[in-house]
Amino acid sequence: MSHMEMESGDLQPSIWSAKRVAVIAIFIALSAVGSLIKIPSPVGTIGLDSAPGFFVAIAFGAMEGMAVIGIGHLLTAAVVGFPLSIPIHLFIAVQMALWALAFHWIEKKMGIVAATIAGIFLNGVVSSLTMIFMGGWGAVVGVMPFLVIGSAVNVVLAAIAFKAVNASNLLR
Repeated sequence: MSHMEMESGDLQPSIWSAKRVAVIAIFIALSAVGSLIKIPSPVGTIGLDSAPGFFVAIAFGAMEGMAVIGIGHLLTAAVVGFPLSIPIHLFIAVQMALWALAFHWIEKKMGIVAATIAGIFLNGVVSSLTMIFMGGWGAVVGVMPFLVIGSAVNVVLAAIAFKAVNASNLLR
């Protein structure tokens, strides 16, 4: 960056501010801790890793939430050795990032209840469809109840935490 650019103020501040990186890092650490708390399931990768990502998506922003939830899923999968393969878990991480984006958007447009319902449906029901690649419809039906329960726990925890923190004015 030249001296002229600095004086004219033409450059936008970096999107990767120290505060933004710190928030993401703290919540990725919480996601890592959550990844160690498993909800018993046939695949072994359903844990409490996505609650921090869903929380961050509505408390700090969609991009931050997408980063936390995607990396959180990869940490959960890594803890149990990527049982569905690294490419499938990368696909799931991208899916979950999209669900965090949807959670953020729906919460802003329609409120926390609608976002919670959508988050559970997307992460529980729609994500179950990924299993069709591994074992057909039997695998989808076999994993769906566990994934819906895990999604409900994660999304409801995120919604409750957001309501509590938001009411305390800590986010302002």
